[in-house]
Amino acid sequence: MRTSNQGERRHVCPMAAEPIIVPDPASPTSDHHPIAAIGSSFDVYEWSGSGPDYLHVHYADDEAWHVLEGTLTFRFIDRQIEAPPGTTVFVSAGVPHTYFEAAGPTRYLIILTPRLRRLIAALHTAPYEQHAAIMSEYESAIVG
Repeated sequence: MRTSNQGERRHVCPMAAEPIIVPDPASPTSDHHPIAAIGSSFDVYEWSGSGPDYLHVHYADDEAWHVLEGTLTFRFIDRQIEAPPGTTVFVSAGVPHTYFEAAGPTRYLIILTPRLRRLIAALHTAPYEQHAAIMSEYESAIVG
């Protein structure tokens, strides 16, 4: 337990799992293994390829990508950007977006909430015609 400066006691939650350390992929001693880290407030996955082909918005969830290899193109309502290796893109809740593999193959980290992880899993198993209804179940929408 820690004590704050005001004398109140704060509980420190013991770690439920070991921390995940991501080595530099350029390091000669690092073996490449896909990354997957699941927590209570956000998840980190190593992915490749494109996102959905439609502009969409998550009303209550932030999302971020860090490009490791290749180039992703992010499309927003008013602009499009190229994200080469080393680029991090943060999309806050309420910002319509989509992304696709511009130059690949790509490899990137995606940082998302557990709700978005569940949304993506649901979309991957459903026909396109059901995507709008599924998105609304997860406080998201197709906007273009």
